[in-house]
Formats: sequence, structure tokens, C-alpha cells
Amino acid sequence: MNVIFYAFQKLEICSMNTNELIKKYNVPGPRYTSYPTVPFWKNQTLKAADWLEKLSQKRLQTTNTSFGIYIHLPFCESLCTFCGCHKRITKNHQIETPYIDSVLQEWALYQSELTTPIAIKELHLGGGTPTFFAPEELVRLTKGLFEQQQIDPAQCDLSFEAHPGSTSLVHLLALFEVGYRRVSFGIQDYDPIVQKAIHRVQSFDMVKSVHLKAKELGYSVNHDLVYGLPFQNLKGFASTIEQTIELSPERIALYGYAHVPWVKGTGQRGYDEHNLPKDAEKRALYEMAYDKLLAAGYIAIGMDHFALPKDPLSLAFDHKILHRNFMGYTHRQTDDMLGLGMSAISDCWTAFAQNDKTVEGYQAQIAKGELAVFKGHFLNEEELIIRRHILDLMCHFETKWSTELQHIGFYLPIFNKLEGLLQDELIEISEEKLVILPKGTPFVRNVCMAFDLDLHRQTPDKPLFSATI
Repeated sequence: MNVIFYAFQKLEICSMNTNELIKKYNVPGPRYTSYPTVPFWKNQTLKAADWLEKLSQKRLQTTNTSFGIYIHLPFCESLCTFCGCHKRITKNHQIETPYIDSVLQEWALYQSELTTPIAIKELHLGGGTPTFFAPEELVRLTKGLFEQQQIDPAQCDLSFEAHPGSTSLVHLLALFEVGYRRVSFGIQDYDPIVQKAIHRVQSFDMVKSVHLKAKELGYSVNHDLVYGLPFQNLKGFASTIEQTIELSPERIALYGYAHVPWVKGTGQRGYDEHNLPKDAEKRALYEMAYDKLLAAGYIAIGMDHFALPKDPLSLAFDHKILHRNFMGYTHRQTDDMLGLGMSAISDCWTAFAQNDKTVEGYQAQIAKGELAVFKGHFLNEEELIIRRHILDLMCHFETKWSTELQHIGFYLPIFNKLEGLLQDELIEISEEKLVILPKGTPFVRNVCMAFDLDLHRQTPDKPLFSATI
């Protein structure tokens, strides 16, 4: 008899209400943009030569020579107190040109080290605030990246993150002209009290104006919203969701606020923990938003994402070809990704590498003619198996068992962690696969944690992750 089926066939199913489930499963856990997660990376002092060797090996083993590229543009004029990104707060725009110079020099270093041409399949400008940069600098950056190839919007997705308050019509026109077709606006919440607490004041009229300009030019638009912020309540956040639906962006990212001041320092201490919605209250914010978005015609995609039915993200989810990487969910299959800029992470499926986390350190290393890689992780065979399972769960809410691995007992420690999830009717297990049930999709991170052998074997001596709910 199949090991998995035998392990669970006699379990008694018990029923718990939503609040009880939230209380049980609202524990610190990773968001699984990677596996292993960054705190468990083993190569804490990684040499660029070793990373390049791994990258080159991967390219020789595949006929797919295309890359996704993420460029980290870390500068912001003011600090948003909810933000967990690596950023530099400054009003000095003289830093734009030398930083772009460094990124283009880093790109040239990669091109000189890799023997085959790099075809860009996906490009995303993140931050920080990419629209901190002048339009001409962003155009110079983009043209420099594509100097040796043509941009085909049908074959390559170009997107950028934008602050509604710093995104001008000139930005939108210039970036559209060089091939960008997607823009993601950071909205978070329209409630003035919440905006003041997180230091992100922007009116609905301001957002509406830049949103409509982007739509008129032909952009596909995403809005980032955050639930669990200080002073949020059902009435105020319901208004934010309704205003978002009024603008009808093609995609919506609805993130749970990650309150990790022990990791990010004083930037997340602009309010007291007592001002944050707790557990069931926080979950109620999400469920209200979920119901309103689905009623408005949006499709729920993976974890915390929504898209209109004809959007490529919805179609990829329907056809089970959705992918997830450090940039988030994507319909492009890009196992290989280069991260350019300060703190950016690169990924060739079998290895990760991260750049220096300081602007000065990153630029100094690039100026020497060397990649700014300083740490990373090379995956072993076990980690590659678990990485595939977690990716499938995060993208498709299911994963298939390996018959061979079942017979050698590989999954036994994972079965033990899944037992409670099965009893609570959050998952369904058959001889072929595990499926997360609709009731269990809010707990997808908890399901992935059952597969996370690093968490099984190591108990961190201090908090590393935000709560899962």
C-alpha cells in the first residue's frame, strides 16, 4: 500500500472554526519567494567566481538561454514606516547617474563572463522607488540593457514599480516608448489616518489621475494594497477596496503587513504594536477584501494576488503554468534570474547569490571590475526536491509525490508535519498528490512549512519571519 495513503487513512477528521484555525496557525513563517529561505543560506561569504561557475554550468545544461532581470533602485525621498525593503532615504538626485552607471557596468561584467548571449525575457525595476529616478536615466538604463537585442513586448515583459506621487506623465511616456507595458503603483490604503501612520500620504484623486494616464497610454496596471496596517478597520479598508475596484486595475497584490521591527530596525516603530489589527481582526480584513474582489470579477491567484480573467496571470494560473520568483508571481517561466543593483538577488535554480546590501559597498566593488556578490546558497539534491514541491504549492495549491522517494521514506518527516493540516481539513492527500483545499488556501505558507526541512532541523534563537496569517 502507498506509504502516504497508509500514513493518513485512519486519521480522525475534526472540525475547527476559522478563529480557532487562525489562532492555531498564525505562527512566524517564510513567504517562500525562495527555498531555502535567505536566513538558512549556507554560503555566507560567497565568491563571485563560484557563483559564475554555477551560473555557467546551468546554462550549459539547458537550451533555454533567456533570463529574467530584476534591478534594484533603492532610493526614496521619504521613509514609509511599513516598508521592509533595502532602501536609501535621500533627496539628493545627484546620485542617480553614478548608480545607473554602476548597474550598467555590472550588466557588462555578466555579459563578458557568460559565453552565450543573454536574452532578456522579463525585466522589472523595483525599489525603493524607481520613479525617484529621472525619466531620461531610466531610459538610458533600459537602452543599455537591450543594446545587443531588440525589445519585443510580445516576447518580453518590462515592468516597473511606481510611487503615484513621483510618477509624472513624462515618466509614463518615456518608459512606454522604450517597451514598458506594466506599471505597479504602491497604494497600501486610502484612509488618511492609516496613511499618516505609515508616512505614505497620497489622495485617491492623485492615484486616479496617474492611473488613468497610464491606462490611456496602454499600460496594464497593478495596485499594491496592504492589510494589517496600523489603525486599519473593516469600514476604512472596505472603502479602499471599493475605490480600487472603481479604477479596475488588471492586477491587485493584497499583501499582509509583515511587522518585523527586530529585523528592519526603527523604520517599523512609527506606531505601537497595539495599533495593529490582531489575528482574527487582520484575517477579517483580508476576507472582506477577498469577497469584494471576487464579486467584482477578479480571480484569486496563488497567495495574495488577484487578476482580471483575461490577464496573462489568470490564464497562467488556469493552465497551471504560473511561476514565482523574487519578483513575485509571473506568467513567464524564468528559472534563471539576474539581480542587478544593491542587495539584488540572482537565481539560477541550483544556486542563489546576493549583492552587497549597501550602496557604497556595491558601487565600490563594481568600480573594481568585480561583481558585488557577497553571499548566497548552492542547493543540494534534497533542497532541489523540496524547492519544487514548495513552488508548486505556492503557484498551484498542489504538488505531486515522487513514488521513488515515497518508497525510501523521504517524506516521513513531512507527513508528521502535515498530520494536523489534514485533520483540520485544510489539505487533501491521495496516493498521487497533495491538494490544498479552498478552506486551506489562506494557510498555504503553513503547508509549505511542513515541507521545509530547514525549519524541521533548526530552531532559530530569535524571530526571523512575520506571522503567516
